[in-house]
Amino acid sequence: MPILVMKFGGTSVATPDRIRRAAKRVGVEVAKGYDVIVIVSAMAGETNRLVEHVSEISPLYDAREYDAVVSSGENVTAGLMALTLQEMDVPARSWQGWQVPLRTNSAHGAARIEEIPPENINRKFAEGMRVAVVAGFQGISPEGRITTLGRGGSDTTAVAFAAAFGAERCDIYTDVDGVYTTDPRICDKARKLDRIAFEEMLELASLGAKVLQTRSVELAMRYKVRLRVLSSFEEQSDEAGTLVCDEEDIVESNVVAGVAYSRDEAKMTLISVADRPGIAASIFGPLAEAGVNVDMIVQNISEDGRTDMTFSCPVDQVKRAEAAMEKAKASGSINYHDLVADTGVCKVSVVGIGMRSHAGVAAKMFEALKAENINIKVITTSEIKISVLIDRKYMELAVQALHDAFELDRAA
Repeated sequence: MPILVMKFGGTSVATPDRIRRAAKRVGVEVAKGYDVIVIVSAMAGETNRLVEHVSEISPLYDAREYDAVVSSGENVTAGLMALTLQEMDVPARSWQGWQVPLRTNSAHGAARIEEIPPENINRKFAEGMRVAVVAGFQGISPEGRITTLGRGGSDTTAVAFAAAFGAERCDIYTDVDGVYTTDPRICDKARKLDRIAFEEMLELASLGAKVLQTRSVELAMRYKVRLRVLSSFEEQSDEAGTLVCDEEDIVESNVVAGVAYSRDEAKMTLISVADRPGIAASIFGPLAEAGVNVDMIVQNISEDGRTDMTFSCPVDQVKRAEAAMEKAKASGSINYHDLVADTGVCKVSVVGIGMRSHAGVAAKMFEALKAENINIKVITTSEIKISVLIDRKYMELAVQALHDAFELDRAA
C-alpha cells in the first residue's frame, strides 16, 4: 500500500479532544488505502515544562539525561494517539525512536539523523498494522542513549521518515492553515499560497518564518519529499494547505513569493580595522568559535590602510560577540579603534525564484522603502533573496509596504 506521513505539532495534540480530532484525520487517510506513519510532538507546553524541571534540578545538566527527560513528552503523545486509533478500530501501535530505530549521531540536544531502517515498521505493516505512531524529536545514539534533534525536531523527523519510506507525501499539521506571503498578524492583505518551491520555503524559514523548521525543508529539498502544510483545525480536503514542492511543479508564480522578517537582530561594527589579507579570518574565526551566528557582512572602502567591518547577528549573541572581539584584540590577532553595537534593528527580506529571471526587483524594493522614508543600513543579496537591515521601529511598515509594492495579495 502507498505510505503517507502525517505530523501533528504540539497545539494539534494539546488535549485528549485534539488528539481525537487528529486521529479522525488519520482514519480518513487509512480509509483511502494508505498505510500511515504519524509523527507526534509533545502536547503544547509539555517540553517547556520538562526543560524547566531539568534546569531547576541541575542547572549544569548532563546532556544525556536532559535528552532522556525532555523526549518523554513525545512518548506520552504517541501512546495516547495509538490508544485513540485503537478505540476507532484502526490497527495502530506506538513507536519510540529507539524502537524504529531512528539512528543519530551523539550530539545530545542537537543530534542529526544518520539512518532510519524501514524493516521493523514495514514488517508490522505487512502483519496488518495500518498506523505507526512515532514519537518525534528523538532517536538513539551509537552508544545506545536517547538523543533529541533540537527544537522543531519533529518536523525533521517527519520529513526523514517520508524520505526513508518513499512516502507519497508528508503532511505537516499545525495551527496555521498554510504558508502565507507574509505574517498575517502584521499584514491583513497576506495571502495563503497554494504552492511554494522548496528553495523559497527554505529561504523564508531561515529568514524568520516560523511555519516549518529549516532543517526539515533542507531534507525535503534534498530527497524531493513533497510537503503539505495545513491546519489541524480546518476542514479536511485534498486542496487544503500549501504544497511545498519542486520548482518544476509550479506552473506560474509571482516574481516575489513572500516577505519575511527577523525582529531580534543586531548590527555590529568594528571601526578602523587594518585592511590586510586575512583580517576577515581574524575577525570571523573567533566569532565562530564563540558560537556567534553571523549573517550579513559588509566591509567599507579602505582609507589609509584602515577599514570598518560591519556584520549582523542575533541580538542575544551581542555580549558573546563583544567578548570574542575583546579577547582577539587582547591577544594581538586584530586591532580596532572601537566596537559599536546597534541592537535596535531588524531584518526584512523579499524572496522569490522569479528573481532569477526578472530584473528590477531590488530597485522596486528600495523605492518602496524610500517612499516610507525608511533608511537602509545594510543590504545583502542572493539569487532568490534580497535582505536589508532597518530600524526595528519601521519593521511592520516595511513589511506592509513591500507586500503592497510586489502586489502579493494577488495570485500570479
